[in-house]
Amino acid sequence: MGKKDATASRLPVDQYRKEIGKQDYKKSKSALRATRLKAEAKRNASGFRDTVLVIVAVLVFLLSVYAFFYLNLSTEMDLDVDVD
Repeated sequence: MGKKDATASRLPVDQYRKEIGKQDYKKSKSALRATRLKAEAKRNASGFRDTVLVIVAVLVFLLSVYAFFYLNLSTEMDLDVDVD
């Protein structure tokens, strides 16, 4: 009896999901394949973005190290000139 009551009172969300699933089966195989290929292309495109982000991060790091040493050496040269 409890089992029958549990299945009889489905949530509207579950019914909606079931209807959506039925509609998905109605699509043709070519449309499903095109959707799958589009999703795979989107996932693979993130690899290019990750590569660009890594290169930019390395360049920013090198630039910051260069700026740090440039500023330290330039202040040391100014102090040496003032001492004379």
